[in-house]
Amino acid sequence: MDLSSPLWYASYVIVLIGLAGFGFHRLCIVFLYLKHSRKHPVPREIFTDLPLVTIQLPVFNEMHVVDRLLDSVAKLDYPQDKLQIQVLDDSTDETTEICRKGVERLRAQGFDAEMIHRDDRTGYKAGALEHGTQFAKGELLFILDADFVPNPDVLLKTVHYFSDEGIGMIQTRWGHLNRTFNVLTRIQAMFLDGHLELEQTARNRSGRFFTFNGTAGIWRKSCIADAGGWEHDTLTEDMDLSYRAQLKGWRFIFLNEVETPAELPVDMDGFKSQQHRWTKGSIQVCKKVLPAIWKSKVPLYVKMEATAHLTSNFAYLLLICLCFLIYPNQQAAPDFGSWTIYVINIPIFFFASVSVVVFYITAQRALRPDAWWKELPYLPLLLALGIGMSINNAKAVIEALFNHQSGFVRTPKYGVGQMAKADWKKSSYKAMKTLTPVVELMFGFFFLFVVVEAAMKNNWLSAILLLPFPVGFFYTSLSSMARLLPSGRVPSDSTADNTTES
Repeated sequence: MDLSSPLWYASYVIVLIGLAGFGFHRLCIVFLYLKHSRKHPVPREIFTDLPLVTIQLPVFNEMHVVDRLLDSVAKLDYPQDKLQIQVLDDSTDETTEICRKGVERLRAQGFDAEMIHRDDRTGYKAGALEHGTQFAKGELLFILDADFVPNPDVLLKTVHYFSDEGIGMIQTRWGHLNRTFNVLTRIQAMFLDGHLELEQTARNRSGRFFTFNGTAGIWRKSCIADAGGWEHDTLTEDMDLSYRAQLKGWRFIFLNEVETPAELPVDMDGFKSQQHRWTKGSIQVCKKVLPAIWKSKVPLYVKMEATAHLTSNFAYLLLICLCFLIYPNQQAAPDFGSWTIYVINIPIFFFASVSVVVFYITAQRALRPDAWWKELPYLPLLLALGIGMSINNAKAVIEALFNHQSGFVRTPKYGVGQMAKADWKKSSYKAMKTLTPVVELMFGFFFLFVVVEAAMKNNWLSAILLLPFPVGFFYTSLSSMARLLPSGRVPSDSTADNTTES
């Protein structure tokens, strides 16, 4: 069909309606949050005899942060005789020796600590957790990734909720150790704040399903066993186990008042690898558990919310389709007069774009009531980054749909709070390189042409609305390519195997 064909415009409108549908779901989350956020959970009772807790620390090539993690665990305000510490090490570099010395240091302080090292990394993080649970003495399992730094009172604020035998998991809200490190970490923090503060709180307190975030949460060991244990046929074993457990009738609690700080990826490649894994894993879980959800006896509103949650990353496919439809629509869109503006353009723009702004502003106001307005200048960049990540994440969706197998891609962590700001670039740890930045760069030039052409035709509204597209694609592509320059090049090292785990 040529550019004047109405099929171009019809396809364009259908894609926008799809994106608006996901935007409408965001507004539903905001509504549920505002309605239910004050329903703070309370423990059924307070333990007089605190339960034994096994702290599980899955580690893979984390030389920069593992000592910080072990030191923070040693400072937990919890009876030492009620703690077991498991370092589940799958490392292939000097991290293993650091872990060994760290465990010896904990033992010297009187802790029941052990290092469980695997040479066979079957199942990656899920496999390590599954293996370690066989030796766990506690009924409660507190899982922490290597880049987390738990606050000393985290256990005392959480374990009492397990006095209710029906509670299977408690998730705490992630904090951000390096939120202001650079522009990328600021935007990531806003993305995660929206997910953790709004989505998790709204889902949990309105009676919907919500999921374990992979770390900074406590599981009941019998809940894991009842749900079938850790399985590693998806890249998001946490989401998979969460849905299976809740379908078994276990209840979860999200404590947004309890914060567990962590380190955000500081470079674009690390962020991309993390997002690719999360996106691909969510679609894998969607294919795996969505039929079981609809066959279950849970209420319809729970099924609908779970469906919206599990299919939300299909929005990246729609966004890619939109990229190919924008230019034909700019060239030869049919003119239906004011009907087009008020019935199609404005409603779709509101649900597809304004809803995103409302969503993230609500999250910032909830978490930073006295300084939320300081995050407003980063909202345009948040929108641009979301667009720029569409190629990376759409690729992940397609891989999941066609059952393309890939490893558990590790997000490098540098312990940036413990070193000079530029020293992280010298680390041997780096994310996998792909051709995605080249494609993103081509998209950036294409949309720069579209924006300039719209401006030359005095179509300033279109030029302004389309500006996030070239900005986003140039940002994601050039940020990835920057590390290929001599100043950012990582020295070769025998520890370059970092293609797993976050």
